[in-house]
Amino acid sequence: MRVYATDIVKKEGEEIELIGWVHARRDHGKLVFIDLRDRSGIAQVVFPARGGSLPDGGRGAPGENASTDNAGDLRLEYLVKVGGEVKKRPAKMVNDKIPTGAYEVSAASLEILSKSEALPISVDGDGYDIDEEVRLKYRYLDLRRERLRRNLIVRGKVVKFIRDYLSQRGFIEVETPLLTKSTPEGARDFLVPSRTQKGKFYALPQSPQQYKQLLMVAGIEKYFQIARAIRDEDTRGDRQPEHTQLDLEMSFTTPEEVMSLVESLFTEMMETFFPEKKMKTPWPRVPYSEAMKKYGTDKPDLRKDKNDRDEIAFAWIVDFPNFELDKQTKEIQPVHHMFVQPKEGSVELIDKDPLKMTSTQYDWVCNGCELASGSMRITDPELQMKVFKLLRMSEEKAKKDFGHLLEAFTYGVPPHGGIAPGIDRLLMILLGEPNIREVVAFPKTGDFRDPMMGTPSDVDEKQLDELGIKIVKD
Repeated sequence: MRVYATDIVKKEGEEIELIGWVHARRDHGKLVFIDLRDRSGIAQVVFPARGGSLPDGGRGAPGENASTDNAGDLRLEYLVKVGGEVKKRPAKMVNDKIPTGAYEVSAASLEILSKSEALPISVDGDGYDIDEEVRLKYRYLDLRRERLRRNLIVRGKVVKFIRDYLSQRGFIEVETPLLTKSTPEGARDFLVPSRTQKGKFYALPQSPQQYKQLLMVAGIEKYFQIARAIRDEDTRGDRQPEHTQLDLEMSFTTPEEVMSLVESLFTEMMETFFPEKKMKTPWPRVPYSEAMKKYGTDKPDLRKDKNDRDEIAFAWIVDFPNFELDKQTKEIQPVHHMFVQPKEGSVELIDKDPLKMTSTQYDWVCNGCELASGSMRITDPELQMKVFKLLRMSEEKAKKDFGHLLEAFTYGVPPHGGIAPGIDRLLMILLGEPNIREVVAFPKTGDFRDPMMGTPSDVDEKQLDELGIKIVKD
């Protein structure tokens, strides 16, 4: 019966089977030791040398262990299946550095499932000293290292926790399209040409913003999804061209209700998976004007000791302005996006002094990083059209780009609001990683490349012809 490496501590005296990679190998003449690694961790396996026998009451006499005679052929990263009995190690051979260090498997059988060439990168250690371009080229090997495996395991557990938490509170998980319409929402779109409608394009979603608002019109009331957001904007340490966010929206809600939900969700998540972290609750709420005046930023680092990686300072930034002037063009632009509902008492300022409008926006920040922006949404088509025009969008273009949303709002739209916390960025902070790529299975480089797959790549001329596209080179 196959068991995972870390489970041998519960199997003393039992015959078990392990499957995993040879993480380390030590040939001591009469005995061959390997550290066998699987997704759970490492277990030591001991083999008799060819034609030998195991000491201390091991199986058989010399010559009776033919099923392990190939132990001497083992090399690093060979994939093997081992059968044998779990025993306690001799006291002087206990390894306190690993959870299985007091036990070992006395091998009775060995099958080499797959051989391995010498690896182009080491998978032992944390990997920080290896050139990142090389690590990403061999990412399928890089992910064998304990640190990255742990990151992916924690990520999976956190996502499941989020799903369970929201589902138990009446939220419905709904998937929205990845092929959508290109609209001016802020960041640059990635475009996908249509083969059947030549000359027309889909866009990959910057976020499910419009779809989740339309789900509120549909009466879903409480929606969420673990959503992919894809934006053609420059990368940096905490940003990738595609990222994962918890996207949620609620009807008949308030900013306080949304913030309280997020706060309770992630406080419970922290207590479950990161109990060693020091976190102050309740999370403080800091007005935007105070944050800018006191800290010079709308994502302040509120930690008392900024060198303490276990201190997590969550906070809400509230009372944002609806609009601001672009520093270069001096043109008016939204602080968050063009669908943010102004606070009560600010709506009428759109015709008089829009820069003095206060919005319902609320940002979740942590240790100097923005984790999420949320707000109540505009549901009045007339007010939404005023915002479009304020942002230099003609009525004709507004109807062309957002006519579906404006029309939907004429059919009994409920008041609604939501938020979209970034899962990658949150885990980067909580796992103490230097950049977001360390918590993503297959990330891109800083210039949008995937060295492993060789993307972006050229395509056949036939594919371009089918799409009606010609490449014009400078």
